[in-house]
Amino acid sequence: MSVRKTIAAATLLFLTASPAMAENFLIHIHTGPDNPTKAALGFLVALTAMNEGHHVDVFLAGDGASLITNEALSSVTGVGTGKLQEHFDALIKGDARIYVSGMSAKARDITDQALEGKPAEFAMPAKLVQLAAEADVVLVY
Repeated sequence: MSVRKTIAAATLLFLTASPAMAENFLIHIHTGPDNPTKAALGFLVALTAMNEGHHVDVFLAGDGASLITNEALSSVTGVGTGKLQEHFDALIKGDARIYVSGMSAKARDITDQALEGKPAEFAMPAKLVQLAAEADVVLVY
């Protein structure tokens, strides 16, 4: 086993053994409205982490970029994972930051209008890499 893999495994073991020590969570959601349960689950986990006192960044990319639209927010409901709109509203009332892949948004004709009135911003892959490097825990949905 390489040193890098050993360090990664030890870090994962440490974080799973003591999740309270993890301060910063990055929730990367690339699942879109076509899989509402998984999409809502990503937001539910982000909300759970925030409610437990962790700092949370949410990065929507790929099909997940569509989740920032009013249509998706109002219609996506997961089986057992709740309503996207409720999770989103709670996240923005807290200190969660929401980023939307600019490239994914452009490919899906999601414009600045979709972000109006929402504390969200378009970001490029470099921002995702930065957030992942700064996070103690990265979860992908």
